[in-house]
Amino acid sequence: MTEDNFQHKTHFGFKTVEETEKQQKVGEVFHSVASKYDLMNDVMSAGMHRGWKRFAVDISGVKIGDSVLDIAGGSGDLSKLFAKKVGSHLTQNPGSVTLTDINASMLAVGRDRMIDAGLNVPAMQCNAEALPFANNSFDCVIVAFGLRNMTHKDVALKEMQRVLKVGGRLLVLEFSKVWQPLEKLYDAYSFKLLPLMGKLLAKDAESYQYLAESIRMHPDQETLKKMMIDAGLGKVDYYNLSAGVVALHKGYKT
Repeated sequence: MTEDNFQHKTHFGFKTVEETEKQQKVGEVFHSVASKYDLMNDVMSAGMHRGWKRFAVDISGVKIGDSVLDIAGGSGDLSKLFAKKVGSHLTQNPGSVTLTDINASMLAVGRDRMIDAGLNVPAMQCNAEALPFANNSFDCVIVAFGLRNMTHKDVALKEMQRVLKVGGRLLVLEFSKVWQPLEKLYDAYSFKLLPLMGKLLAKDAESYQYLAESIRMHPDQETLKKMMIDAGLGKVDYYNLSAGVVALHKGYKT
């Protein structure tokens, strides 16, 4: 294999695929799981994902009147929390939240949830590697459990940095490297129980096998911190949640 050909390969879980294939394959996964996504999140994490997301909102530092971009926001859990935090419902100094996702099925679930909750949160289908927003547009950008599915994570992080206002914050909430003593137990859960739950509840073991593999291929805490610094963010730090099962990274546009 030539160096040029190698540069066009990437990971889809533990498989090596052409870069052009990954987006389509990831899309197929989330089209498949969209209708059961929230149920599976509650079951897989024993409800802990809700606490992780609330922690991210609390750490974000957003206030009434701020603008937030929720990337790969899917079913809208974070958009809903942020909308209340920034006061999108207010008549004076309302904040704004924009829900985005590359996957139409996931975005439709999130859009419907915003409407049902009576929240003024526009939903836009877009690719995080080419965001359709002007420079310096948002006080806060967040991507939760979505970065690991992106083909060019470095490009996506630079785009997130670009659309932030100076002084704005980027938050990356993502599965990460678990505390070493828990690795064997976590592996058993991920590769045996997770696909089984996917089969029983979502009728799709294969997609949840991919999701378990994608977690293992995602950069660890320190590697992602460096990637965020390389993307132009400053004061980057992270919080390990649930013994490192999840990490919340935070960086500023300086």
